[in-house]
Amino acid sequence: MLTQALAHNGLIAILRGLRPDEAASIGEVLYAAGFRVIEVPLNSPEPYESIRILRSTLPADCLIGAGTVLTPEQVEQVKAAGGQVIVMPHSDPKVLRAAKAAGLYLSPGVATPTEAFAALAEGAHVLKMFPAEQMGPAVVKAWLAVLPAGTVLVPVGGITPDNMAVFVEAGVKGFGLGSGLFKPGLTVDEVAERAKAYVAAWNALN
Repeated sequence: MLTQALAHNGLIAILRGLRPDEAASIGEVLYAAGFRVIEVPLNSPEPYESIRILRSTLPADCLIGAGTVLTPEQVEQVKAAGGQVIVMPHSDPKVLRAAKAAGLYLSPGVATPTEAFAALAEGAHVLKMFPAEQMGPAVVKAWLAVLPAGTVLVPVGGITPDNMAVFVEAGVKGFGLGSGLFKPGLTVDEVAERAKAYVAAWNALN
């Protein structure tokens, strides 16, 4: 279902700093704009409560995940809250195995081909290229030349509506969007406007 969600819209919303009291309204404007994967990093205030609210508020075709997942124990807490996707800044096999055993989707962070192949061997569904600013489209192209056909690379870090085109031309099938889309202090209307701009840029390229 993760690949289906990304096929509908390859943009993943990363809501670092989201508060539970704004989770429903932010989630609704993102869904309305076209987002089908939403991630709440665990270093946000009360992240499990926000995950619960998003899961209970949004339709089933929108996957809710957790980011910055660092331990197997956190994987269990994410699942208990209704989360479906485990997103990591790294590629710790212990966390990947716990997520796989829990029946959740795996999106580990990778920064080298060695890490990418190792993560795929552990069952990763999507590879989070992080930080994207340091790698760029030339690296994407080189990786995709050697990784198994169909591997989904999702650059995260510094992605704007204006710089997506070079990555898509290199073969990228999705992006993770952080502070360019949402950061604490933005109003719901401001997030909605940013979401529409990203989706318009994505749709123009696909």
